[in-house]
Amino acid sequence: MNKEAEIVYINTPIGVCKIKGSHLGVSEVSILDDPEVITTVIPNSLKNCVTQLNEYFNGDRKVFDLKLAYVGTDFQKKVWQSLNAIPYGKTTNYLKQARLLGDEKAIRAVASANGKNPFGIVLPCHRVVGSDGSLTGYAGGLWRKKWLLDHEQGCEQQSLF
Repeated sequence: MNKEAEIVYINTPIGVCKIKGSHLGVSEVSILDDPEVITTVIPNSLKNCVTQLNEYFNGDRKVFDLKLAYVGTDFQKKVWQSLNAIPYGKTTNYLKQARLLGDEKAIRAVASANGKNPFGIVLPCHRVVGSDGSLTGYAGGLWRKKWLLDHEQGCEQQSLF
């Protein structure tokens, strides 16, 4: 079996999405600022991820079901996995996420781990906002965070804007 990671680039409404992974799972989903050559042949190991991302952007998917290959500290992995508890169309804040993880004093560490989330969109760190409801911190840029939240708006989320 091929253990080397493969990379594909797909178009999305918020930019080119880089997807990296292997038969071990997806190891990265990120949105790039610079254009890339769009992949025309999708390797089998990444087809499911490409399909699910396209479904999400088409409004047909609210929950991702992918094999993820986590690389990070135990704390980061715990923070990233906790993102799955935030329902589509809803938001939480960094303080609530830190409390959910058992230590509200870890709010800055939680925010930092969210900023290093290698599975953008799939593990929805865009659904974590400031305690006052403001858009804060998003590695892909705040305009993308706003777009993603607006995209999910149809599920009874109160408007933040």
